[in-house]
Amino acid sequence: MPRLVACGATLALALSLTACGDGNGGASADDGKIHVLVYGDATNKVEKRIVDTFNKTSDVKVVLDTIPGADYQQKLQTIISTPQAPDIFFNWGGGSIKPFVKADLLLPLDDFIKKNPDLENKFLPSVFNNAVVDGKPYGIPMRGTQPVLLFHNKKALQEAGVTPPKTWDELVDAVGRLKDKGVTPIALGGGDIWPTQMWFQYLFDRVAGPDLLKKALAGDKSAWESPESKKALNMIRELVDAGAFGKNYDSVKYTNGGSVALLASDKAGFELMGSWYYSQQLTDHKEFAEKDLGYSAFPTVEGGKGDPKNVAGNTNNYYSVMKKTKHPEAVAEFLKLMYSDEFVKAQLDIGNLPTTTNTDEFIDSAVSPEYSRFQYDLVADAPSFQLSWDQAYPQKASSDLHKAVQQFFNGQLDTDGFIQAMQALPTE
Repeated sequence: MPRLVACGATLALALSLTACGDGNGGASADDGKIHVLVYGDATNKVEKRIVDTFNKTSDVKVVLDTIPGADYQQKLQTIISTPQAPDIFFNWGGGSIKPFVKADLLLPLDDFIKKNPDLENKFLPSVFNNAVVDGKPYGIPMRGTQPVLLFHNKKALQEAGVTPPKTWDELVDAVGRLKDKGVTPIALGGGDIWPTQMWFQYLFDRVAGPDLLKKALAGDKSAWESPESKKALNMIRELVDAGAFGKNYDSVKYTNGGSVALLASDKAGFELMGSWYYSQQLTDHKEFAEKDLGYSAFPTVEGGKGDPKNVAGNTNNYYSVMKKTKHPEAVAEFLKLMYSDEFVKAQLDIGNLPTTTNTDEFIDSAVSPEYSRFQYDLVADAPSFQLSWDQAYPQKASSDLHKAVQQFFNGQLDTDGFIQAMQALPTE
């Protein structure tokens, strides 16, 4: 699932947004059933299948309620504290559930895990931990992981004498070589803003490590003033000033296929994007995707505090449980299915990459085994998986966060201005 701000727009390209189930957006749990509320899209066919499997043997039945993706977040906010709230609901972890935890609406899952440790240890730790708030688990992974990768056009790189960069210096060198060939070094859908943010979240992690964002989210505003923060901003500034993204990136969008087409038409060398990019290129530019689309991990930064194996992006989506549910035992049984073999195979069949420890056994049956293997190993080996900033922060911070990112990139904010903007973001 693309990140919170991008989820509707990105999936609208790749998938048709549809509602299924009884579509009432979470009926009252007083009807003796468990209501599971999910983001409505083509992935729902897997969720329906898992519900059907559960209902075959459970006395307490599950009802799947869906809300079309574009309306999901707003509708969830509307019903979350009402009698119409579901028992279980889909979310993005991180900042998306923090306000609900603070309002004491969610059930901590530690008691479930004490009775069944597999609810934690059957998932990759770097993913599971992104639904931990104030030291307590509040979510079980329930779809697929989407790390951000550096994609490239094999043909464009070859003609410029460039190989996929393993280090930041190699990336900077590649920018110069591609420019000399008249190719925009890096495609960027700056008109959407969230793709620009990806450069910040990865570079900050490489330079400063994951603790900077953790401190900032905990309310330590001084984190943004650190030497590492300033170094990362300086590196971004240098990359922009070197012409890495061309001059018109703010008029290009990912969501209308603009940046996707730049890479596919040999007009750009690289694009930093979530792992859903592969299927997007396969949909829009099939021949290019099969022949000339390459991918690699984000470059390392010499002297950086971040582990080169760290990744950033969308860890997964999660099921969280409302404290008011009247069927906690049945809910715990339902959540067990999120690491079942049936679940894993069904997700792989539609191109999702589950974050269970048994996913490895079934990757050869995935739509693109090589690509799925690359992603899985990347996430499995990651000491830290940094959640996209606009998911890690509460939703109400997204607009100001994106504004700061865009204005710094465009030179409308200097380093001090960006730091002040980030310090002003709400963390609760």
